[in-house]
Amino acid sequence: MSITDLIIFLIVGLIAGWIASNLMKKKGLDIVGMLVVGVVGSFVGKFLFNFLNISLKGLVGSLITAIIGAVVFLFIVGLIKKL
Repeated sequence: MSITDLIIFLIVGLIAGWIASNLMKKKGLDIVGMLVVGVVGSFVGKFLFNFLNISLKGLVGSLITAIIGAVVFLFIVGLIKKL
């Protein structure tokens, strides 16, 4: 992985974390929180899409995968916090 790939990955994670936190109405996340949510969401989304045998290609596909994974991640975290 080159430095350019890493920077793109982090930017996609940040955008995905911001969109997912707005969709899930999780106010109060700072930039680091949104980055963490987006990066973890990208792994969750990749796992889910592989499990469902769905493949999205390119930058837009990566962003969609990360957003869906981040929403699922925030949903699970919300369920755990309620316990």
